[in-house]
Amino acid sequence: MHQQHSQSSPSSQPTLQDFLVVFSRRRAIMAWTFASLLVLSLTAVFMWPPTYRSTATILIEEQEIPSDLVRSTITSYADQRIETIKQQVMSRTTLWKVVEQYDLYQDLRRRSPVEEVVKRFINDIEVEVISADVVDKRTQHPTKATIAFTVAYQSQSPELAQKVANELTSLFLGENLKSRERQAQEATAFLQQEAEGLAKHISHLDDQIAAFKQRAKGALPELLPLNQQLMNQADRELVDIDQQSRTLEERRNYLEGELATIKPNTPIMSVNGERILDSAERLRALRAEYAGASANFSLDHPDIIKMSQEIEALERETGLRSEPEEASKALIDARATMATQSDRLGKDHPDVVATQRKIGALEREVHRLSGARAKAPSIRPENPAYINLQAQLNSAVSSLDALRKTRADVKRRLQEYTTRLERTPELEPAYLTLTRDRDTSAQKYQDIRSRLLEAKVSEGLEVQRKGERFSLIDPPSLPEKPDKPNRLALAFVGIILATVGGLGAGLAVDALDHSIRTPEQLAQLTQLFPLAVIPFMPNEEDLAQSLRRRLVFKGVGLGAAVSVLTAIHVFIVPLDVLWFGMMKRFGID
Repeated sequence: MHQQHSQSSPSSQPTLQDFLVVFSRRRAIMAWTFASLLVLSLTAVFMWPPTYRSTATILIEEQEIPSDLVRSTITSYADQRIETIKQQVMSRTTLWKVVEQYDLYQDLRRRSPVEEVVKRFINDIEVEVISADVVDKRTQHPTKATIAFTVAYQSQSPELAQKVANELTSLFLGENLKSRERQAQEATAFLQQEAEGLAKHISHLDDQIAAFKQRAKGALPELLPLNQQLMNQADRELVDIDQQSRTLEERRNYLEGELATIKPNTPIMSVNGERILDSAERLRALRAEYAGASANFSLDHPDIIKMSQEIEALERETGLRSEPEEASKALIDARATMATQSDRLGKDHPDVVATQRKIGALEREVHRLSGARAKAPSIRPENPAYINLQAQLNSAVSSLDALRKTRADVKRRLQEYTTRLERTPELEPAYLTLTRDRDTSAQKYQDIRSRLLEAKVSEGLEVQRKGERFSLIDPPSLPEKPDKPNRLALAFVGIILATVGGLGAGLAVDALDHSIRTPEQLAQLTQLFPLAVIPFMPNEEDLAQSLRRRLVFKGVGLGAAVSVLTAIHVFIVPLDVLWFGMMKRFGID
């Protein structure tokens, strides 16, 4: 039987029929490769040790007290704090304590350094944040906010995974509390230190300002209007004083002129024409009479005693004491009289004897008065007109002296105010610099004190656990089934890889076989087209070999079916449950 083929191009693309022919020709290799890869992949899936994962969920709760009332000093976002706490918890020192506490990675610790063990521990820990769409309270715009996060640990032992996850959760919660308290305390300590520094600076400025004011002596810029007012007032006072002084000087000159025309001791006459003596003149007259009587009578004489008593009474009344000069003058006169009488009358004449007795009495009086000498007051005038003018003159003189002292004081004050006004422009720049620095520092100090009080309230908020906090809402549980590996997915991937590997192996073997099997290959090789094609006619050996191949294919198919059913039974649902479910669904009892 011959079959005529049309001419074909040597560069024609392979068709589906060609691939089916290759599959039919290389089905044995494909089957063996598929079966081998499937068995290897399923074996790897079954032999892969399970890994259990224990997870804790921690909720980020807002502070209980509204932020409008108490503002927290911790302004970082939750995801930032979570990352910071994560770095603190997952430090080498902290993780190594956990490794030693739960005796983790025994084999790895024996053959690897500490860094490798800690790195493996970090790889087995997973921290994942949970975000949600919220509205920002400050901007009123929708945004993403972190509301919770999870802490997970995976291990080949479910109990160990739960214990380590619980320990990690405790570390996160504890580190968050310590971190918030530490940040609040650091903020309070910083503000306290700043407040103390500003207080010292303000105290130093106060001392400088006080010393500056003391050196300025009233010439401060802030006292410029007052100094100007006081200077004007002192100037007016000086003009008034000069005017009053001129008036008083004129009055003094007038009174002095009037006083010079009046006698101070104009006698006062009685109605009988006799002069009336006052107490002082009466005292002087009695003293003269006493001196004359002492020359004629003894001290025990009644007249002498009477005059002595009257003299003492007048001395007490007038306050005038006898002066030794007056008695001395009388003694000198008496001695002169005695010398004249002795030459003229003789020593035994009665007048000379009386004069001698008078001299003796005056000597005793001088001796007595010299022991108790007192300053005799000036003689008071008797004329009332003179006394009136003299009083007015004394008043004018006193007023004039007081005005002169007042003028000197006003002149001194005027000069002082003038000096202050002259020094003010020189002192103003330095003083303004000090006062501005002081005012700025005081304002900053008040601001720092206000913030310090807020920081102390915020610190109390954190210490009493009233601020934003981490709340454990889902503690680590004991995992009931492994998290890794996903055997179903891996088995499916193994089937795909086995299928691809089998097809690839068949195509590769066929591509490496250079046997001529089609008229097209012969035409490509010889550049001649065959006249006819004789089909393949198998013999008994070929039939036996074909039968063996069918048996092999059936065995491979049966093994694959068994493998698939086993995978379904292990990873999806038990076959008995699946069977009963199917019977129930189709209504078969």
